[in-house]
Amino acid sequence: MTEILPGVYQVEGVDPSPEFSTHVFLLKDPGATWTLVDTGLPGSEVAIAAYLKRHSIAASSVARILLTHLHRDHVGALAAVAGLTKAKTYAHWLEAAYIANDPPYEGPGMPPAEPFHVTEKLKDGDAVEGFGGLVAYHTPGHTPGHTSYYQPERKILFSGDLFFGDGAAPVLTTKEYTHDRATAIVSARRMAGLRVESLMTYHGGPFVQGAGPLLHGLVKTL
Repeated sequence: MTEILPGVYQVEGVDPSPEFSTHVFLLKDPGATWTLVDTGLPGSEVAIAAYLKRHSIAASSVARILLTHLHRDHVGALAAVAGLTKAKTYAHWLEAAYIANDPPYEGPGMPPAEPFHVTEKLKDGDAVEGFGGLVAYHTPGHTPGHTSYYQPERKILFSGDLFFGDGAAPVLTTKEYTHDRATAIVSARRMAGLRVESLMTYHGGPFVQGAGPLLHGLVKTL
């Protein structure tokens, strides 16, 4: 069980291919519980369950599942993992509506195959218990309710698909799967204004050290 950072683990076995990384993060909370960030493509529950078992982590100790957005590569295993762990699920209130298919999502990227009702609906700036305290930032653009999660004391940003890893530097979310690129640029500039040391991207990366200057350099090009 390899730590990317103290208390930050990347679940192994969820990537569909070497060319398409899907970084499902497992975070150690203070005490006996854990927090999961996103759940991967449909079928990823098998790898997640195996990972927990292999490392002697009770599924019931996963207390919360934080969702960055509605795309199927992030929430495809949501219903199964929520059923396995009995964890509370969290998403921005806009994204929660689309995940529930009420209304149906009509933007780029695939929504969940089946509706799922998120238990905890967030708004911008909400505090989220877990991993020593996280802040949920509404970072729309990739999808309308896309959310990034920030640990302020440790300066760690879990950015979902707002940023992708591309070799030695992050890049903005890809155009073809983005609902509104101009809004994504605004969100990127906002996140670059935070004090970020470590950037946990879902595709590519992550960037364990020195992420702040990388983000500053990126947003200057947008």
